[in-house]
Amino acid sequence: MTGARLATARRALAPLAALSITVAGVGWAFPDGLTPWRSVGIVSGWAGTGLLVASLLLMVREARLARLLGGLELSYRWHHRCGLLAYLLLLCHPLALALDGWAEAPPLAWQTLDPRAQSWPLWLGWGGLLLLMLGLTTTFAMQLPYRRWRSFHFVLGAGVVLGLTHVYVLLGNDRLLLTLLLLAMAALGWRLLASDLGLAAHPYRVTQVEARATGMIEAALAPCAAALAVSPGQFVLAAFGDGVHYRGCGEYHPFTVSGIDDQGRLRVSVKALGPCSRRIQTIEPGVLVHLEGPFGSFLDEVHAAPQLWVAGGIGITPFIAALRANRCRQPTTLIYLYRRDRHGGDAAFLDELRLLASQDRQLELVIDASDEGPPAVDRLLDEVSRLAERQVQMCGPAALLAALTPALRRRGVADGAIHFESFDFR
Repeated sequence: MTGARLATARRALAPLAALSITVAGVGWAFPDGLTPWRSVGIVSGWAGTGLLVASLLLMVREARLARLLGGLELSYRWHHRCGLLAYLLLLCHPLALALDGWAEAPPLAWQTLDPRAQSWPLWLGWGGLLLLMLGLTTTFAMQLPYRRWRSFHFVLGAGVVLGLTHVYVLLGNDRLLLTLLLLAMAALGWRLLASDLGLAAHPYRVTQVEARATGMIEAALAPCAAALAVSPGQFVLAAFGDGVHYRGCGEYHPFTVSGIDDQGRLRVSVKALGPCSRRIQTIEPGVLVHLEGPFGSFLDEVHAAPQLWVAGGIGITPFIAALRANRCRQPTTLIYLYRRDRHGGDAAFLDELRLLASQDRQLELVIDASDEGPPAVDRLLDEVSRLAERQVQMCGPAALLAALTPALRRRGVADGAIHFESFDFR
């Protein structure tokens, strides 16, 4: 199987896994001989339960699993989709049961929706639904500080466990229910202990810190034990600890690797974009940092065709990692877009990029600086020779990628030749 087909197959694994779990539950409990609304209530309940379990499994942050499922960002995207769809289906569950009672007597329908008239196993179900409502509400509140957002997000996990326990108690000791409950708890346990508390993380030590631009540093990290096997274009989740004069925020955040050497030492570039990344600007050598990963497959599929690389701001980091590792194997044009800061400072790695371009005949460097307003995308693309034949790799802000993609299509670049990296997840 070619690399492109393998990548396509991996991207289908996450939705297929979610569908398989959901279909297995619905098929096992599919009603026979019941009234229509009661049947709808049972099917929606089991479909929602299966999607919730799948959502938790897709939340597991493990490098090999993420790669198998097409990448961490894709897994997170399906995690969110499954969670939202599950919540909507579970809302239909009590409503459909109430409508079934309405045909017999309206007071019976109200009793179906009134927890005060029900036993404690049904309270578990209502408790799980309320926790899901709270967790999903805070999920879409992106203005929340990350630490508080993460705490509320774990409420969703508690809601899943309550909902599964509700079904397990009602239906008795059943192997399928027990399996789903154990899967949900294992996924939550792994995420909490191995990922969020860092028990599966690799320890590194900060050996050097360099200011690369205004509000951006590059930290050199040396492994304290086994090193991660990182490729150019990948990112790691890093949690910086405390130093002599530095106090880390203790949270895992994604940072693209900007350099890799033969001894397993890494370089990560951090731009001051939020409270934690602003604090990291003052980091000092000697600080212990825990890394998870590596994640991502950006730049994995660099074909023999001519390349167009487009970097916007901090999006230069995967490209500088690739250029530091090896010379270009095919004609490559790198367009580096950045905004001048108010102090007149240049963007990161400019001198190094110019040096690399002077030493590599295959590399053409195009630099475009702007003070304000969108970059002149059309002008820059018109200057690229043989554009329709090129494989395009883009990394930068979402607005830049959104402007570039239709402009590339208008110039004959096929959708399959356009690749981009973004970190649109928390």
